[in-house]
Amino acid sequence: MAGTLAGFTYRFEHARDSAQPPILLLHGTGGDESDLVPLGQAVAPGAALISPRGKVLENGQPRFFRRLAEGVLDEDDIRIRASELVAFIDQARARHDLAAPIALGFSNGANIAAAVMILHPGVLAGAILLRAMPPFGEDQPGESLGGRPVLLVSGVMDPIVPVASATRLGFQLRQRGATVAHELLPAAHQLSQGDIALARAWLAGPAGQTGSAAIT
Repeated sequence: MAGTLAGFTYRFEHARDSAQPPILLLHGTGGDESDLVPLGQAVAPGAALISPRGKVLENGQPRFFRRLAEGVLDEDDIRIRASELVAFIDQARARHDLAAPIALGFSNGANIAAAVMILHPGVLAGAILLRAMPPFGEDQPGESLGGRPVLLVSGVMDPIVPVASATRLGFQLRQRGATVAHELLPAAHQLSQGDIALARAWLAGPAGQTGSAAIT
């Protein structure tokens, strides 16, 4: 089903397996609310999927926040957009009777998921961050992430997000108390079958189970 909440156009797929945590799908630049649904179905078969479309347009392409140039993020806008996304998550949970979701984000979507974890640590039960970079250049005030699980997946040939950048994000999240696994793939910035395999295995293992029980 499709709908609108908190100013976001979104798509919702009902759970076929209520034991699985809901998955919040966050697309990359130029995606939309349907873009990552096949990925969510492959990674978490049977889970409820909730997928908003980013409200920011860059040359007509949807994003979740502004950037000043490639690799240069607008940190003030990130703070605003992260708060808007939190409002969407809260309203979507109430409308669809969902537990706290695990975010599955790619590129721009992974970056906004990381920002939500840093700025609003009680909102997400965990996150799978594919090709993510730190959303902030300096540490941000906030509460502990309390062991929430995070999977970072980087491409060793990624020209947009070097492994060192993702490693720095992993360090920032660990410093805040997250339990972070950082995996490297022989890939560039695009998604691969390796991403699907890693994400699916992580969700099926202790980290995914911990995430689903972290908060309700």
